[in-house]
Amino acid sequence: MRPDVPLSTAIAVAHPNIAFIKYWGNRDHALNLPMNGSLSMNLAGLMTRTRVTLMASLQSDRLFIDDEEVRDAPLHRVSSFLEHVRRMSGNETCALVESWNNFPIGTGIASSASAFAALSLAASRAYGLSLDEAALSRLARLGSGSACRSVPAGFVEWFAGKDDASSYAASIAPPEHWKLIDLIAVVSQERKLISSKEGHRLAASSILQAARVEDAPRRLKVCREALLARDFAQLSEIVELDSNLMHAVMMTSSPPLLYWQPATLEIMHAVVRWRQAGIPACYTTDAGPNVHVLCLEEWKEWLCKALGEIKGVSRVIEASPGGAAYYEERLSPPFDTSLPE
Repeated sequence: MRPDVPLSTAIAVAHPNIAFIKYWGNRDHALNLPMNGSLSMNLAGLMTRTRVTLMASLQSDRLFIDDEEVRDAPLHRVSSFLEHVRRMSGNETCALVESWNNFPIGTGIASSASAFAALSLAASRAYGLSLDEAALSRLARLGSGSACRSVPAGFVEWFAGKDDASSYAASIAPPEHWKLIDLIAVVSQERKLISSKEGHRLAASSILQAARVEDAPRRLKVCREALLARDFAQLSEIVELDSNLMHAVMMTSSPPLLYWQPATLEIMHAVVRWRQAGIPACYTTDAGPNVHVLCLEEWKEWLCKALGEIKGVSRVIEASPGGAAYYEERLSPPFDTSLPE
């Protein structure tokens, strides 16, 4: 039985994001201060919905993900985050956290980003805090670095900053700026053995990380300009380069992180062939085997069909530029956990 006596409750929804310029490695692991700035797009249609309820009878926090109670490391991570919120609010009450996702988690589709963005909004409101967007982004960053990018809307830049106060994300263009489509070719829905959080700690062990970080401001500038100008050819070149650089660091870390599977490489080769044939598409992969194929809207049906025909692709999920994280006034069960087509 779940404890009763709710003192306050809040519900929030956030989208995961796909990074065009990647975040990999921290200069401060406790604060998740990144080695370099990054740039991403929120993914409409994919979402995490989180409810935080403060309970007078709770002796410790409880966590439910997709209606299953979760303990051990995930609970410890959420409780550590809530401790920070409790210090900010001066309210020591423990919380019941319930979270639902409509996409696979722990597979390289930025589930921690949407999870902690939604948790930041819901927890801050449940504990009586009134935070602006920048403060919510900074708060989300403490739970998961990339979560700070899921707080603002559309196309988002995360400023590396110099300290906690200056490292946050902000929208550089609204969702309607450019109808880019992200076709996520799902190769695996299994949880990865080494999480992104652990991977960030390994980045410095690669001899390639310093070179990747040194060139990051240039790549960020090129990507920002391509995005604002809606220049797909330029965007394709820099997005693929940045993705390959991040995975080169992963593969040369100690121990090495080998997230790609045979189907991952097959998709990447296919995208390059299609682009050479004149089809506007490019690939990027986060810390997992699934491939995000970016394209212009008029090509999404053709590409979706072509991706689905590649051996090892179980399905293709479509997402467009998404909005900011937001509050809901009430939870309307049952929550639709079906994946968008």
